[in-house]
Amino acid sequence: MEVILLERISKLGQMGDVVRVKDGYGRNFLLPHGKALRATEANKAKFEGMKADLQAKNQASKAEADKTGSKLDGRSFPVLRQASDTGHLYGSVSPRDIAELLTSDGFEVSRNQIALNVPIKMIGQHKVPVQLHPELEVTIMVNVARSADEAERLARGENVTARRDPGAEEEAQEAALAAAQAMFEPNDDEDADETAEGDASEAKADAKPKAKRKAKADDAE
Repeated sequence: MEVILLERISKLGQMGDVVRVKDGYGRNFLLPHGKALRATEANKAKFEGMKADLQAKNQASKAEADKTGSKLDGRSFPVLRQASDTGHLYGSVSPRDIAELLTSDGFEVSRNQIALNVPIKMIGQHKVPVQLHPELEVTIMVNVARSADEAERLARGENVTARRDPGAEEEAQEAALAAAQAMFEPNDDEDADETAEGDASEAKADAKPKAKRKAKADDAE
């Protein structure tokens, strides 16, 4: 479908532009949110009549967004979450979470203004774009940590996640290999016992024929 944009839309166009969009995007987002009109002849005439008012409102909202942006751009916001030693969160930080965080700090921001493609799932500092106005985007830093102390360390640039020690891993592998080999190697004490038992058996076997020969000799006498 073709629509008339009532404000600047990223990757689509400026206010007043007539653009072609997918039907679903137009019906489900642009039209119900008052961001566009169907590009009919009647609506084109309607837009010309409301253009001056739309421009005035846009300038006012842009000025307000500039004020907010000057306070918000570049700020860091700590978010505390539980996570593993390697930094993987037991959960995530979503656009809704970030919007609520900013709102609690006095900024009127909705989750739709948080330009985060996928939720945050790792400890660390994350740059997050915030669309304050169709013509203004700022960037904040979301500092995800397990404690306030850890958040301060992250802000200083420290690495707080556990790293695997290659040397320790190699030692553990060698120890496991040695233990496995020991299970299959014969025991020296057991070998000695088996040898002694074998010698004793051989001695007994030799002694029996000698005893028989001696007995025969005695009978002959």
